[in-house]
Amino acid sequence: QVQLVESGGGLVQAGGSLRLSCAASGRTFSRNLMGWFRQAPGKEREFVAVISWSDDLTYYADSVKGRFTISRDNAKNSVYLHMNSLKPEDTAVYYCAASTAKLYSGTFYYPSGYEYWGQGTQVTVSS
Repeated sequence: QVQLVESGGGLVQAGGSLRLSCAASGRTFSRNLMGWFRQAPGKEREFVAVISWSDDLTYYADSVKGRFTISRDNAKNSVYLHMNSLKPEDTAVYYCAASTAKLYSGTFYYPSGYEYWGQGTQVTVSS
C-alpha cells in the first residue's frame, strides 16, 4: 500500500559522515516502526537501527551504536539515518523498511518483521 524511497548514499572516506533519507508515499498506514537494514556482497541482510513512530524510542545494532543516529519527521513521513565515523565495514546497500509491529514484539530485528521495503541506496566507505 505504500512506497519507500531511500536517498543520500554515496562514496565517503573512512571517518566521514553521510545522512540517508527514506520518504514514504502512498496511502496512509500505521507507522509503528521504521527501520534500516544493510546488505554487503555475499552477506545476509543485517539489522542496523529502528525507531518507533509514535513514541520516538530507538534501538541500534551493536556494530553501529554510538556512531549512527536514527530520527523521524512526522510531517514529512520520513525517517533518517545519520552515519558518523564511517568504517570500510559499513560498506553495503542500505534499505529502509516499515512495519506495523511494536518494539516489544521482538520482530524488529529481522527482515521478516517488516511489510514494506525501499529499493536501497549504496554506501561505500573507502580506507
